[in-house]
Amino acid sequence: MSIEELPEEKNPTSSSKFPVLPILALIFAGEAIFFLPFVIPRIFRPTVLAVFEINNTQLGAFFSLYGIVALLSYLLGGPLADRFPPSKLIAVALLLTAAGGVCLVLFPFSSTLFWLYGFWGVTTILLFWSALLRTTRIIGGQTQGLAFGLLDGGRGLVSAIIASVGVWIFSYFLQTDLLDLDAADRTQAFTKMVMFFVGFVILTGIFVYFSLRTFDKKKANTQSKLQFEDILRVVKLPQVWFQSIIILCAYCGYKATDDFSLLAQDVLGYDEVQAASVGTMGFWVRPIAAIGAGYLADKVSPSKMLVYCFGLMCLTSLLLSYSMAHLNIAVWILFVIIACSAGVYALRGLYFAIMEELDVPLSFTGAAIGVVSIVGFTPDIFMGPIMGFLLDRSPGVDGHRHLFLFLFAIAFVGFVASVLCRRYIVRHLD
Repeated sequence: MSIEELPEEKNPTSSSKFPVLPILALIFAGEAIFFLPFVIPRIFRPTVLAVFEINNTQLGAFFSLYGIVALLSYLLGGPLADRFPPSKLIAVALLLTAAGGVCLVLFPFSSTLFWLYGFWGVTTILLFWSALLRTTRIIGGQTQGLAFGLLDGGRGLVSAIIASVGVWIFSYFLQTDLLDLDAADRTQAFTKMVMFFVGFVILTGIFVYFSLRTFDKKKANTQSKLQFEDILRVVKLPQVWFQSIIILCAYCGYKATDDFSLLAQDVLGYDEVQAASVGTMGFWVRPIAAIGAGYLADKVSPSKMLVYCFGLMCLTSLLLSYSMAHLNIAVWILFVIIACSAGVYALRGLYFAIMEELDVPLSFTGAAIGVVSIVGFTPDIFMGPIMGFLLDRSPGVDGHRHLFLFLFAIAFVGFVASVLCRRYIVRHLD
């Protein structure tokens, strides 16, 4: 089915400006929803393992359970987003996710984590993800690049600030020296920190409900009936598959940034604190790159910016692989890491902004997001094992070189897909 056979529909937000309060609510919601399932284990991983008496393999299994539930939720959540008001979907998702955090505090057992990660796969994706992106598209109007750039860049800034506050709270409630820390002290401090995040998620849910409720009253109702046949209709759109491949390649780049801190330790000889600092550079690169790329996308078009950003990702991943073997100059490698991060995070701010340029009908936005997400976010399943295999097979410099050569190959596929996508837009949609 061609795009001409689908009902023609324009984004109701035709102004070049969009309301600040709703996009601010979406920024807070977009990061707050993932604090409990992902940010806490990422920052406090040793503490999580100790409090719940689990190992890395068990924690990885919980993440895998989340990923399996999420894959189904991506697909089913799209039609829900096209049918129900975003203020209710997003607010309910945040409140239910926070309720999971309360269960985590009341029942600190490994079995609790198992069930919670399945539950969070529903609350953070089925009720939330498509609604978040669909609403951002409506708010963005004719400034899609800036809207999605602000969403991802703002999420990065919120994550950096709130995570830092969480670390401070955790350290504040530790009443003893770290060398003398016992299980009770650790659990108490961990509980206080988790409740801080729970409270933040609840407040965000309330803020989102009233912000988007007001926004809904001012904007035209574009919701359609809940029809799962919509999924079959969007799968036949070639532009949806271009977008799916672009997201998949860009998301591989995002997952590869997890290696930067280990690279700093293995290649540059940094200690754990210095290596962690290199790993956190991405938190501060993210808002600049995503917002900057989004702003430029509205000037030259999102599809052109995708080509440029994949080109940057290709160049920097190849330079990283070469530099580790031949140059090994710390300042140069750090510069290339920053440039690579800029390319990766710029792509994150662009790959949903292209939906308007691809002329995906607004009434099918949720269904289209579900389809592209179920394909585009599969790196959650395979990138971890691939990275582990490459790094463990050749410990040290060679493992990191092989990883970034692999990333170069993925980035090149993304570059080709973005070029073909741009040509499709010029020939069929302009």
